[in-house]
Amino acid sequence: MRSAHSSPLSMTRIAACTLMAVTLLSACGKKDADQAAAGAKMPPPQVGVITTKFQSVALETELPARVEAIRTAEVRARVNGVVLKRTFTEGSMVKEGQSLFQIDPAPYQAELNASQAAVGRAQANLTAASAIVDRYKPLVEANAISKQEYTNAVATAEQARADVRSAQAQQKISQLNVGYSNVYAPISGRIGRALVTEGALVSAAEATQMALIQQTDAMYLNITQSASELQRLRKQAGGKGIDSAIPVTVIMDDGTVLPRQGKLLFSDVSVDPTSGQVTLRAQVPNPDNALLPGQYVRVRLAQAELPSGILIPQQAVTRGGQTGDSLMVIGADNKPTPRTVKIASQEGSNWVVTDGLKEGERVMVDGFQKLQMLPPGTPVQPVAWTAPNAAAPAAAGNPAQQPNAAGATATNAAAGSRTPDAGSPAAGATTPGQSRQ
Repeated sequence: MRSAHSSPLSMTRIAACTLMAVTLLSACGKKDADQAAAGAKMPPPQVGVITTKFQSVALETELPARVEAIRTAEVRARVNGVVLKRTFTEGSMVKEGQSLFQIDPAPYQAELNASQAAVGRAQANLTAASAIVDRYKPLVEANAISKQEYTNAVATAEQARADVRSAQAQQKISQLNVGYSNVYAPISGRIGRALVTEGALVSAAEATQMALIQQTDAMYLNITQSASELQRLRKQAGGKGIDSAIPVTVIMDDGTVLPRQGKLLFSDVSVDPTSGQVTLRAQVPNPDNALLPGQYVRVRLAQAELPSGILIPQQAVTRGGQTGDSLMVIGADNKPTPRTVKIASQEGSNWVVTDGLKEGERVMVDGFQKLQMLPPGTPVQPVAWTAPNAAAPAAAGNPAQQPNAAGATATNAAAGSRTPDAGSPAAGATTPGQSRQ
């Protein structure tokens, strides 16, 4: 049975628990309010910015090109015959005048022997004819013989002299054929594989190709460019082109940049009617044979100069958004605002902006990750962004990591793309890695 005083005791316990719960809830509410107030008093986050300015900028373009050897010689047969042996190593360097193939010289040696005999016979006939002329000369003066006989003797001597010259010419041809049976290198360079083997029959009439020699210490770059694109570049530059020797940067098929620059030799003045393209030719040194004939590469060169352009670091721009290329501009109230811009080309690790920005505006370069944790329109504290140190070593095609305004490191990818480091303020920001147009 329940005791008489148990009910008042239970009520007392319930009241005590209720009072304790109310006290705890009040304390939690006060703590949340204090935290909210403290958060409202936090200073605005720092972001790195640059101040835009107009400057003269070379408009760079990236174009496809084919590599061609600076000198090429096709080794062809100049006489008919059977190849007896090959006297070079395939793929090696050969010198001008070096023996490459031996064609069977026996038939041409026999012709040479016959021509030498013909020369001897012709010289003997000339000697006999000349002797008759010498004997007839005093006789004709004494009227001992007729003038007709003397004239015939002189004519016979002249014919013998002509026969000697003809035989000597044939002997020279035979000597050349004997020499042509030994095939020599016409130029110095690197020789490819042998196109004929021992026992093969080669023909002078068909000019059988036997090998190919190419000089690869320097290479030509045959560049093609759309005529409309060339006109657009000149229009953007206000008709001001670059007429001097333009440096050419070579980009390999794997994206690496060749450490040696070439120079533009000429730009064709006519447009190919079938493709609508203009041909350009550049020359680049190739001492280590990094470039191979026929190889496909891309080249970067500046064909025009923009008198008033703005350079913006690549990491500040978001490429290919719904509204096009965009960046964040810090206004007078220190609030970041997106802005759509027009990009003409690339210069190093910067984009060349031709529209959408005015001189003196502040463009946000890093600190994008901090904006994700703040509501839109929150003011920021802009600080001057430190440009990457050009003196720091970097691998080919990958600029070195440099400190940014927030003290972290950000990596600017060459070839027009950016992949932020895990610890960089740009990692996971609203400006994703950009890819070249």
